[in-house]
Amino acid sequence: MIGACKWGILQLSSRVHVQISHFRFAASLAKALPMAKIQTPQPVRGTQDIFGEEQERFQHVVETFERVRRLYGFRGVELPVFEPTAVFARSLGETTDVVSKEMYSFEDRGGDSLTLRPEFTAGISRAFLTNGWQQHMPLKLSAHGPIFRYERPQKGRYRQFHQLDAEIIGAGEAAADVELLCFADQLLQELGIADGVILQLNTLGDAESRDAWRDALVEHFQAHRKDLSEDSQDRLERNPLRILDSKERQDRPIADAAPDIDAYLSTEAKDFFAQVTEGLDACGVAWTRNSRLVRGLDYYRHTAFEFVTDRLGAQGTVLAGGRYDGLIETLGGPATPAVGWAAGIERLGMLLAEAPEASLELAIVPVGNEATVKALSVANELRKTGFSSDIFGSGKFKKRMARANQAGALAAIIIGEDELASGKLQFKNLATGEQTGLDIAEIAEKMWDLRFADDLDELDSDIQALEQDVMSSGESD
Repeated sequence: MIGACKWGILQLSSRVHVQISHFRFAASLAKALPMAKIQTPQPVRGTQDIFGEEQERFQHVVETFERVRRLYGFRGVELPVFEPTAVFARSLGETTDVVSKEMYSFEDRGGDSLTLRPEFTAGISRAFLTNGWQQHMPLKLSAHGPIFRYERPQKGRYRQFHQLDAEIIGAGEAAADVELLCFADQLLQELGIADGVILQLNTLGDAESRDAWRDALVEHFQAHRKDLSEDSQDRLERNPLRILDSKERQDRPIADAAPDIDAYLSTEAKDFFAQVTEGLDACGVAWTRNSRLVRGLDYYRHTAFEFVTDRLGAQGTVLAGGRYDGLIETLGGPATPAVGWAAGIERLGMLLAEAPEASLELAIVPVGNEATVKALSVANELRKTGFSSDIFGSGKFKKRMARANQAGALAAIIIGEDELASGKLQFKNLATGEQTGLDIAEIAEKMWDLRFADDLDELDSDIQALEQDVMSSGESD
């Protein structure tokens, strides 16, 4: 019996030894062979990760848009990022480049054809109909968010990009066009990018005027068909107005010689355009006529416009829109007048002279573990008071103070053993270098003074200038 046990133990020991040998061999082999490298995923072509200065520009554009749209009484709306494909096919037209070449469409698991939105207007029009928003007409709506188009990526053009959008639905008078253009103009002014941006304006007339002009254009282009580019020959059959803005060199002489719409405008169309231009003049909005500015789809009427610049290279249009009185009918609704515009957030951000300054006001620099706990409660209290605060808790003290300066903070709060014992935190004005021991309430009071110091200085200067004007006026009398 004992011999059998010894034999079993010997067999077990032998198997364990073999397994250990196999493990050691596998381990040495793993060291000898290079590990397969895991490939880092890359962003999809035509997309972007927005961070740092770019994100500050992006956010500044959106915040300015939100503020200005409220001044004009526009109500924000959030829409699905995808719609039934038919919504865009019917509104944009089956033959347009957007529908035929640029849409991101897919079939879901239920077999429905869906499309990531290539623009806002169609989705807003669909929402207007399906939610019964007719009762709110005239309805001013605004939106912003991502847009998707399969285009060749280049400076200022992406496959996923972002737009601002503003629409007035249910207002057929020229005053709506003027107000919408004033909104756009004020947005550019408040962003500080209006210099060098030109409002180009045209009229497409009413349906009668447009049809007569279209017939004249077809006749003109047919006479020169053989000299047109292949794309323009194709457009002649399905969308002849688009030949007018062709970029092909061989098309330009023919397009430039085409008849203008002015000869075909009805009296009503002329009056409408005159009301728009007179309204813009009255509001001080500068504009220039571009009789070659068109919209290819039949539901566009009257006003068409673009704000353009030469500061973005080939992507010169920063904001564009027009009146689309026939669109809602194409989606199955009643005849409803509407006008709107859209602008690329990235392009507007690129035009900003400089990125807005970071909003951090207070940098809290703790020294030691106990101070870190105190820093958390101090930051929490100051944030509730309304001051943006961040804790700089890692690295050497000098480097942390340097980072606080780089972050653009107005002041730093330094917390160490002495501050924990006394209850007075070291408050350092990062502009002047002045340092004082203060409690939380005193810090808040000091921060209010710092926050509004520039505004108060400017107000003092204005008051002094006004007093000087009054004194000068009195002396001249």
